[in-house]
Amino acid sequence: MTAARLVLVAATANPDKLAEIREILGGGGVELLPRPVDVPEVEETGDTLVENARLKAVAISDATGRPAVADDTGLEVEALGGAPGVYSARYAGESATYADNVHKMLAALEALPDRGGARRAQFRSVAMVRFPDGREVWREGVVEGSIADDARGSSGFGYDPVFVPDGAGGRTFAQMSPGEKHAVSHRGRAFRALAESLEEAGLAAGAAPA
Repeated sequence: MTAARLVLVAATANPDKLAEIREILGGGGVELLPRPVDVPEVEETGDTLVENARLKAVAISDATGRPAVADDTGLEVEALGGAPGVYSARYAGESATYADNVHKMLAALEALPDRGGARRAQFRSVAMVRFPDGREVWREGVVEGSIADDARGSSGFGYDPVFVPDGAGGRTFAQMSPGEKHAVSHRGRAFRALAESLEEAGLAAGAAPA
């Protein structure tokens, strides 16, 4: 007899992020549904990644009556005092493109007397599932690295072309295959930990593969 799969509605409408989450949660225990088109974007007014993930997960769960999964991610650059942090997706403005955000961040580093020094940075993701009865499970994933002088690579999205994770031989996330990136990325770590916690709690039929 096949164990029942946990069906989650994704809070994100970002097709790049949705595809990435699907790949990471591709184990036997979770089925990911897209956010209904009639459910509007959730305003991210939280001061932390956890607060923003919760706002999105609660809104989608309330709107659909199903368990919802959301995440929030921030790139924290040491030389910029932790910026862009919780504002990473809208660093250059509410309608900013990926390129706009990257350009603003690189310009801010270039404007520093030492160009940001070692340009140490970390990506942090919080992944959360919210159930209609109010239960929630969330986990965090972090990957450390540095910021490249300029964009390199064509894979991924967001700040991937300028983030060089430690231990990757100097390659940016955008120069890695999806599998290589997911194995070490902040989002991969957060969602694998989330899937494992759901399975341990008996809420999913199987964990996502490592």
